Amino acid sequence: RRGGRSIRICAEAEAEQEVEALRRRGGRFVAMGEADYPDALRHVADAPPLISVIGDTVALSRPMVAIVGSRNASVAGRKFASMVARGLGEAGYVVASGLARGIDGAAHEAALATGTVAVLAGGLSDIYPPEHADLAARIASGGGALIGEMPFGHEPRGRDFPRRNRIISGVSLAVVVIEAAERSGSLITARRAADQGRLVFAAPGSPLDPRAAGSNRLIKD
Repeated sequence: RRGGRSIRICAEAEAEQEVEALRRRGGRFVAMGEADYPDALRHVADAPPLISVIGDTVALSRPMVAIVGSRNASVAGRKFASMVARGLGEAGYVVASGLARGIDGAAHEAALATGTVAVLAGGLSDIYPPEHADLAARIASGGGALIGEMPFGHEPRGRDFPRRNRIISGVSLAVVVIEAAERSGSLITARRAADQGRLVFAAPGSPLDPRAAGSNRLIKD
């Protein structure tokens, strides 16, 4: 209100409709004070007070490590992301990522058998990118979970992805960056991870490949 914006609180009937819509999709809301809320995220200063979840909330209580990187990933980058994800799963960690093309998708696929959590930028009714709808369904039905803070039915916009990235790092003990270009969303995740006191790892890439410029700079810095 001090910033000149009006504040509108939804009517009780609207809230009940959203709860019911999420329930019909097999999901539910989890509030910060509840046992199923990710413990690591609870301690982040700007953690969402309420998240929507579809899938197995047990995955949210296990230690997580995030893997993020380029959407336009190389074959070698996707292979390395799969190797890291499988190794983390075998060591007992849940792999968190953002369900994006490239590195994210490879990490989720490799961790399906051991548990993976996808953090969505939009509402859980709007899987983005659309070609990952099947992957999202397999995550939710295979012991993993889809989570997000946006209202059910909210289509993701550009500004929603940086907000989403703070949750990816927030639920995790550490973030692994693989093939991140300069000014990429993955570097935003890395910065938020550092601000949150998380460990940040970066895989080196070819100095001739712009897809690795950001992750190489992380190592330099």
